[in-house]
Amino acid sequence: MDRNLALNLARVTEAAALASAKLLGRGDKNAADQAAVDAMRRMFDTVNIDGVVVIGEGEMDEAPMLYIGEQIGIAGHDSLKVDIAVDPLDGTRSVANGLPNAISVVAIAPRGCLLHAPDTYMKKIAVGPMAKGVVNINNSVEENIKNVAKALGKDVSEVTVTILDRPRHEELIREVRQAGARIKMFSDGDVLAAINTCFDYTGVDILLGTGGAPEGVIAAAALKCMGGEIQGILNPVTDEQKKRCVEMGADCEKIYTTDDLVKGDEIVFAATGISYGELLQGVKYFGKDMASTHTLVLRAETGTIRFIEATHKLDKKPEYAK
Repeated sequence: MDRNLALNLARVTEAAALASAKLLGRGDKNAADQAAVDAMRRMFDTVNIDGVVVIGEGEMDEAPMLYIGEQIGIAGHDSLKVDIAVDPLDGTRSVANGLPNAISVVAIAPRGCLLHAPDTYMKKIAVGPMAKGVVNINNSVEENIKNVAKALGKDVSEVTVTILDRPRHEELIREVRQAGARIKMFSDGDVLAAINTCFDYTGVDILLGTGGAPEGVIAAAALKCMGGEIQGILNPVTDEQKKRCVEMGADCEKIYTTDDLVKGDEIVFAATGISYGELLQGVKYFGKDMASTHTLVLRAETGTIRFIEATHKLDKKPEYAK
């Protein structure tokens, strides 16, 4: 995979973040999401790839841009043929309510290497590289926590589990507390929560809970770049979701591993912070058409973890200001 593509992906997520961040705390998650989608789409039109969206904003008849199956990029005769997973705004409610940890995110892999995940729930467990190989999604919560504690050289009481703040996780929260571990709740967006397990300074050791299956694929791309691990089991809750799983050939009994979700090591990943978080700073506007962004860029092939702090002069970037 062309290493220059990593920087181009950073430009794509920066554009989406700059557009949606203007709506921070404004109470309109749909407008914030649309702003991110529109900006991301415009920037993708400048990237020399022949891309197909496999994880996107919905089906062709459900979303105006970045829909599943859409072809994007310059698509010239010399363009890389790639699959693309996008979430222009992961954490729509966080942006709408002025809460932390919203990001814009993109993952790219060679054609056929990203799982075409149905838009349904997925039960997940994710850990960083130090705990890779010691968890099993079918084990009890207590057993997984004990195994992670041992791998990290911590007491169980020092292990922190991050969980999406939803009523469906009440029993999971009870089990974690009973096991004696700490809990860090997050309000929205489990892609970043999974990534946080790979960085000591975020204070997160394990992600547990049920979130979106498409987000599981995006998180897997990042974790694979950094040597972490994610496991997931599809969990459709409506007849429509069950039908969708059948139509896409998904196996609801299977434990999907990192390698099932993302094949090979030619993976490139980029995420830009929209609202402030432990891992990525949010967009800051300085006035006089100046703004800053903070972006994480990953390449699985080399294992490079790169943070990019950028200052943008927006009047010189009309594609960002539309």
